[in-house]
Amino acid sequence: MADSHAKQHDYHLVDPSPWPALSSIAAFVTAIGAVMWMHDKGYAVFAVGMVVLLYTAFAWWRDVVREGEHEGHHTPVVQLGLRYGMIMFIASEVMFFVAWFWAYFNAGLFPTEVTGGVWPPEGIQTFDPWHIPLLNTIILLLSGTTVTWAHHALQHGDRKGLVQGLTLTVILGVAFTCVQIYEYSHAQFAFSDGIYPSTFYMATGFHGFHVFIGTVFLLVCLIRAMKGHFTPTHHFGFEAAAWYWHFVDVVWLFLFFAIYWWGAGPAWS
Repeated sequence: MADSHAKQHDYHLVDPSPWPALSSIAAFVTAIGAVMWMHDKGYAVFAVGMVVLLYTAFAWWRDVVREGEHEGHHTPVVQLGLRYGMIMFIASEVMFFVAWFWAYFNAGLFPTEVTGGVWPPEGIQTFDPWHIPLLNTIILLLSGTTVTWAHHALQHGDRKGLVQGLTLTVILGVAFTCVQIYEYSHAQFAFSDGIYPSTFYMATGFHGFHVFIGTVFLLVCLIRAMKGHFTPTHHFGFEAAAWYWHFVDVVWLFLFFAIYWWGAGPAWS
């Protein structure tokens, strides 16, 4: 009788879960609240939607971790599907940033009379690319090195190296965010000052948000590593975080050369 309930295949048939429906409702409420917030009302709606959304994300990922780490549902076939899913997610993120680069280059390569026929527009004091932006570039490239160190340590069964590499990566991620906040606080232009500030803040701001998400992702991996999770042959959760972090690195390089260097104008050439 017990054998009739044994798993006879490599696939994972998930149990009924409330999280997909609840997260959809929470995302809808959050979006409505955000629109209302833009019209100086609806702060509470946004807050409620965001709290429910964050709780749903925590609970759903907790279930996924339990299924993979403790219940053995993440077979090689299931892990392959997860890899394809992560690849498609990163591809969608690439297209997301393509939109901001498209807007930036459309305005920069074909300046109109609105910008004075030049790029950067007249009256815009850009950042020196070889100051704070270069510092953040070094920080992010170093973090890519430390997360790769952690990955190699994990593949060779070196848990101490895994924890050390992840710890340094999280610290560097937090440092990047702090430096970017400092940079924004010293900007000589506001978001509403025209096409240059709006494209600048949308591109770099969303990248900064992705760095924050990636830092949280890696922090969760660090906590899991300290709890004894991950093995050299079973660690897709960490691998996905590393892929995401390298994606963030590559996007920043494009941002640095396109927006901070090429778009800085003759003052910093």
